[in-house]
Amino acid sequence: MASDKHFDEVTGTETTGHVWDGDLRELNKPLPKWWLYVLYACIVWSIGYWAVYPAWPTMSDYTKGYWNYSQRAAVTQEVADAKAAQDKYRVALSQTPLADVGKNPELLQFALAGGQATFGENCAACHGRGAQGGVGYPNLNDDDWIWGGQLDNIQQTISYGIRSGHAKTRDSAMPRFGLDGALDAAKIGDVANYVRSLSGLEADKTAAGRGAAVFAENCAVCHGADGKGNQELGAPNLTDGIWLYGNGQENVVTSISTGRGGIMPAWDARLDPVSVKMLAVYVHSLGGGK
Repeated sequence: MASDKHFDEVTGTETTGHVWDGDLRELNKPLPKWWLYVLYACIVWSIGYWAVYPAWPTMSDYTKGYWNYSQRAAVTQEVADAKAAQDKYRVALSQTPLADVGKNPELLQFALAGGQATFGENCAACHGRGAQGGVGYPNLNDDDWIWGGQLDNIQQTISYGIRSGHAKTRDSAMPRFGLDGALDAAKIGDVANYVRSLSGLEADKTAAGRGAAVFAENCAVCHGADGKGNQELGAPNLTDGIWLYGNGQENVVTSISTGRGGIMPAWDARLDPVSVKMLAVYVHSLGGGK
């Protein structure tokens, strides 16, 4: 009834009749027409979308829609098309000797791009996104290579790993001088001082002097009399100041005592030969490749 209507004194707008706390009233202000029209248009659009595209799950499948569109199928086709476009390069790469890849700029660019992607997916977890390495994981940007930095050396390491259990893996290991009782703690401390002195680190000169004899008797056969290592045996250069497990006295003592024995997985069964070749080219290009 007209007599029951109430209008807000300030705005002159009719209220809904809802009252809170005695005098707090709700204004009766419907949504703008344009807003309602947009809402109705969206409802119509959603019905059309439902009819045209896949929309609702069913017990065994989903509603296909009038256009029978599948985003999964579209992506699958895009991936297949991309692989088809790469086929000529992958075939060429498979037929090109590793040492000759760099002679073909176009093929080299493809190998570097593919190797970078493969590295990010498979190697970065240990070696870092920038291949900078970490404690126990070699930095692939420097020129210090335990097993050699030639292209074929890198390819072999990637393919078969280090102490990975693969039949062709590089498997030589540093003796566990402490754990196996070959050297007592005093001699290990002495030789650690000597090893640290080889790279110019501050060391106990008296202990290093005693350690030199221990080194000659136990370590020189692999690392060389001058401590510069032997890549055929995977024996690191101890004079260059690059330390895989740290250069502190305790770090070196632990390495001598336990032999460390880090493991790199073999990738020949996980990656196809072309991917391994691209990865070798990419790693070689990082700045430390020989």
